[in-house]
Amino acid sequence: MKPERGPLRVALLGCGVVGSEVVRLLREQADDLAARVGTPLELAGVAVRRPERVRAGVDPELVTTDAQALVTRDDVDIVVEVIGGIEPARTLILEAMKTGKSVVTANKALLAEDGATLFAAAREYGADLYYEASVAGAIPLLRPLRESLVGDHVHRVLGIVNGTTNYILDQMDSAGAGFHEALEEAQSLGYAEADPTADVEGFDAAAKAAILAQLAFHTPVTAADVHREGITEVSAADVAGAQGMDCVVKLLAICERVPSDGGAQDGRNGRGVSVRVYPAMIPRTHPLASVREAYNAVFVEAESAGSLMFYGAGAGGAPTASAVLGDLVAVARNVVGGTPGPVEVTYAKLPVLPMGETVTRYYIHLDVTDEAGVLAAVAAEFARHEVSIQAVRQVGLGEEAQLVVVTHRAPDAALSAVVEGLRGLDSVREVASVMRVEGEE
Repeated sequence: MKPERGPLRVALLGCGVVGSEVVRLLREQADDLAARVGTPLELAGVAVRRPERVRAGVDPELVTTDAQALVTRDDVDIVVEVIGGIEPARTLILEAMKTGKSVVTANKALLAEDGATLFAAAREYGADLYYEASVAGAIPLLRPLRESLVGDHVHRVLGIVNGTTNYILDQMDSAGAGFHEALEEAQSLGYAEADPTADVEGFDAAAKAAILAQLAFHTPVTAADVHREGITEVSAADVAGAQGMDCVVKLLAICERVPSDGGAQDGRNGRGVSVRVYPAMIPRTHPLASVREAYNAVFVEAESAGSLMFYGAGAGGAPTASAVLGDLVAVARNVVGGTPGPVEVTYAKLPVLPMGETVTRYYIHLDVTDEAGVLAAVAAEFARHEVSIQAVRQVGLGEEAQLVVVTHRAPDAALSAVVEGLRGLDSVREVASVMRVEGEE
């Protein structure tokens, strides 16, 4: 019979919105957590930069400004990092693992920039590194990719992974709000930061896409590898154009394996992976089109499992803390059992393909002169770049003449070249709108 071990001691780095919720859950659910782990979980210390700003409910005697000393203490078993950013988080996590401690983190920026270093350290020191809370808040998404689907071949991950941008685009579609109006409302409701750049310019979604792609395809991917476009240029005209096609605009994170033959997305190895984030039109019949307000949803398409959808609250203190606690319980069980959890394996080492090689479709809205030969000139430009037109319609007459063109699937480089060529035509007054179209043709 194994002797009973004492409580597991947890060091918490950061005590903001998420960290304070972690403290609350550890306190309020102490008995349940002890039963699930097999031994109590005790808070050993809370490291913060400004102790005077620590929220109520945290024992002042546990608060310290010396994070380095806290993570290397002999009486600490597990470190939870929720301070965010690259440094000092990276150094503190590495120090924790060097001294034999397992780590739970919600740090998407660090994982997307230098996850390889952290994973290598976990392997070297036999430590656990769990990070479910880094993508999509409370939604259990990474562990299914990391463990449940590890025996399958994932072909594609497609989803809405940023609640702020989804709220803004939803308001633009459902309430007719302009971008800035919708952003201000998101800020007033706490869905957007005072500086919303990371969200509206796609940096947050790109970091999450890198993490998802690395897990799904067992290949190294960083945020710098991700093609990124935000939503700041999405206009009321874009939203109206989508509505005219019975579509809705969403900021999508798309990670897919690209087969060697460039055909259907069902190759096991292929010539690489495509990872990108951009606003796109999707049909209102698509399940992602019904994801409203600040919610997240992600599709995973795998060879044997088929299509899976994960949906729920993608951000916020309590939902994110729920994911942190889930990881903490898993890590604690591993510590009690003396068996570390899975470590990331990037054996595939597939190249991340440039955006120009990605196959997609375009919606193009043109202001044109109302005269004979316009359609022929436009069609010739598409033909010159070997891009096939799926649908074309004229809207208005005279000075109001407009053409709306939707293409078939083609390499993004060819589609971009068509747009540049159209701008040079005498019969095209303006390329008023260009947006990618995802979903079935």
